[in-house]
Amino acid sequence: MVDAIAARITGERRFLAAVRHEEPDATPVWFMRQAGRSLAEYRNLRERYPIMTIAKTPELSARVSLMPVDRFGVDAAVMFADIMLPLEPMGIDLEIEPSIGPIIHNPVRSPSDVDRLRLIDPDEEVGFVMDAIRIVARELQDRQAVIGFSGSPFTLACYLIEGRPSRDYATAKAFMYAQPWAWHALLEKLSTVVIRYLNAQVGAGAQVVQLFDSWVGALSPGDYAQFVQAHVARVLANVKGAPSIHFGTHSASLLELMTKAGGDVIGIDAKQSLDVAWQRVGFERGIQGNLEPARLLAGWDATEAGARDVLRRAAQRPGHIFNLGHGVLPDTDPGLLAQLVAFVHSESART
Repeated sequence: MVDAIAARITGERRFLAAVRHEEPDATPVWFMRQAGRSLAEYRNLRERYPIMTIAKTPELSARVSLMPVDRFGVDAAVMFADIMLPLEPMGIDLEIEPSIGPIIHNPVRSPSDVDRLRLIDPDEEVGFVMDAIRIVARELQDRQAVIGFSGSPFTLACYLIEGRPSRDYATAKAFMYAQPWAWHALLEKLSTVVIRYLNAQVGAGAQVVQLFDSWVGALSPGDYAQFVQAHVARVLANVKGAPSIHFGTHSASLLELMTKAGGDVIGIDAKQSLDVAWQRVGFERGIQGNLEPARLLAGWDATEAGARDVLRRAAQRPGHIFNLGHGVLPDTDPGLLAQLVAFVHSESART
């Protein structure tokens, strides 16, 4: 149950205040991958439907997106979707293998492969995502914020070129180095699709959008600046009508470059100290993070100690959104997540 102190205003107002770098009544909380995974009711649904069926069925996607709101008391609902969804109508033949991840049967390996990719109209070709957002926004009735999201051009390009998840993204990086003209053409197309996709989500009711650069940590600062930064900057500059969160994993060496690329809030992973990262980002921007997700597997004492440290480093500055350093792990106890939300709200309450 949400702490009475933190319940003075709605989660939506609390979350949007932090994103806008205003003073909330308490630090807002949400969790990446809060929709699904650790929840028994989600696992029951997965016994009946494949992941992509849930993601493509607005009523099912909305149901999963709403599951954590009452269970955990979070301040925002993030849509249950998959970053691969806009790629299919671009001409990509893919499937989701639960034990592996996305498998692409026609990977991009040449300039002609880039040429064949289509630019899409998200409202027409992935309209089920927008329908799910409308359902969630209607159900929440302004109680919690609605977060939309997309994979970044770089992360999507890695999947397209590798054909499946990779440890080092060597095939994608080799393409980038050997065929830079084709690489930039690919990221130009992906950027256009991501801009359209995020703006369609905002039009459907998403109040904040997050750009996930899940694999950006595979790049050196020089390579990021040369091959990626301008495309991400274009995306973030062209999302209209909603603030943005810019998140990457293993991003400590890229933090200033990612900040320069844009985002109202910079999300950081658990391998960085929040106070040092925020100083590098600049206190005029918001920051999101960054509790180590594995602490929740170790029980409440380890979780509380980590949460206290994150809050101490944030020092109640305007613009902090409490989150994990990455997604909720599947074996996480849902009760601990609810306890963590209540703790953060109570501990950070402004008096």
